[in-house]
Amino acid sequence: MSAALLAGLVAGYGIAIPVGAVGTYLVALSARTSLRTGLSAAMGVATADGVYALVAVLGGAAIAGVIAPFATPLRWLSAAVLIVLATHGAVRAVRSHRAPATRPVTPLAPGRAYVSLLGITLVNPATVVYFTALVVGDRAGAEVTVLDQAVFVLAAFAASASWQAALAGGGALLGRVLTGRRGRLVTALVSSAVITALAVRLVLP
Repeated sequence: MSAALLAGLVAGYGIAIPVGAVGTYLVALSARTSLRTGLSAAMGVATADGVYALVAVLGGAAIAGVIAPFATPLRWLSAAVLIVLATHGAVRAVRSHRAPATRPVTPLAPGRAYVSLLGITLVNPATVVYFTALVVGDRAGAEVTVLDQAVFVLAAFAASASWQAALAGGGALLGRVLTGRRGRLVTALVSSAVITALAVRLVLP
């Protein structure tokens, strides 16, 4: 269970750390409205991450027996997908750093903020691709208990929730730092490094 907890936390932080368009909007929203609204929006993002982690875990468990004979090549393929995602994130961050774009922030009520950020995050295909590649690749050919699956999903949700809440909580004080050109570049590169490390771990003996 401890391994599932650690894997879930690392996976959750790996997908949550980059301060991209959603993170920037979250910080600005919290700074311009209230902490309550910011936290509601943060939970919307975390809920989407948790849903995709659950989908990936359930899907991985359902096809575990089928993919067992192909465990090794699947791990390599999963690692390749993760590295592509990490590279894409880093490249996009560098391009954004060189030519940043600003978007206006419209204040939202807490309930609407939750639903809005949940929807925005759910339509991001990179999230489900990330979790599916990580979960299926890491557990190909291995039997995983229901408890471990639940721990992984809850840990991924908790990691995402804690990071998004930190963004919302720091909106008023650190908004300019986190959403500035350098802040967005650094957080995106850190996330890419985490995802790359996860990809390498998949193929190590």
